[in-house]
Amino acid sequence: MKPLFKGKHFITLEEWKKEEIDKLLEVSKELKRKFLNNEPTDYLTNKTAFLMFFEASTRTRNSMEAGIAHLGGHGTFLDVSTMQISHGESAKDTATILSSYGHGIACRYCNWGIGNKYIREMAVNSTVPIMNLQCDIYHPMQGLADLMTIQEVTKTTKKLKVSIIWAYAKSHKKPISVPLTQILLFPRYGIDVTLAYPKGYDLPDWAVEQARKNAEENGGSFKITHDMKEAFTNADVVIPKNWGSWVNNQSTAVIDDLLESYKGWKCTEDMMKLASPNVYYMHALPADRGNEVEDSVIDGKHSIVYQEAENRLHTAKAVMAMTMGNK
Repeated sequence: MKPLFKGKHFITLEEWKKEEIDKLLEVSKELKRKFLNNEPTDYLTNKTAFLMFFEASTRTRNSMEAGIAHLGGHGTFLDVSTMQISHGESAKDTATILSSYGHGIACRYCNWGIGNKYIREMAVNSTVPIMNLQCDIYHPMQGLADLMTIQEVTKTTKKLKVSIIWAYAKSHKKPISVPLTQILLFPRYGIDVTLAYPKGYDLPDWAVEQARKNAEENGGSFKITHDMKEAFTNADVVIPKNWGSWVNNQSTAVIDDLLESYKGWKCTEDMMKLASPNVYYMHALPADRGNEVEDSVIDGKHSIVYQEAENRLHTAKAVMAMTMGNK
């Protein structure tokens, strides 16, 4: 498998051409097929990736570690609290040294106003590809897996009605990176995107403007509503997920009066009945069960969350194989 994007950073899908994303998806699907058929995929033999995590992770860490093993390489998990970063070592020094030791660096850093800047500083000083495992602004690995999943379950993405809907949760103040990535990516594939949220949970103006531009250029559409029922009505895919009020309020407090005033924003059986009869329910996980969504929905016939999570493995492998390989 030829690494067509060798050395290319994977920080946001906005910096990847549509045909490049198409190639990543093609490779993801081929790697998934080979995995299910127990076919070898040793495209990264003796390659090493350093996996830096400032936050907890289940799907992202394990999809990367398992993925590089499937490709014949090795992933080194790095809890940054055990690194010299905890003593103040700079992103420049960390990236310069780690890139001299291996073939790729992946990093999750979601702190508001810090994460993306840190990853970009690493990219400037790294001689190997930097892969964004989620920052305060973008989550390209999740976006790629979401799009792959939608393509698997639908005949076409053209004029597909996908609603990205804020939902009540109190587990932690979650980043905006998942919905922001989705509103930028999905319109590029001709999808009719509805972004729904209660006032106070806005996404950045620049992202909304870019989403509209991406829709205009690719035959999709993009609209915003503050009416949850409107977003569910006749939707083909619903993605009800919480995100924090970071744009308007940089406090790290998880629960506040604004959040508590919107407990009604929940994915229920009644809401799902408003959607298309064959609607698909998606969520990046972990879901705040009982708050964001009823168990009967996430565990029900419309849910494809486990397929979506499984695809995180294969898209991660595609990114690594296409940017780190040498065959």
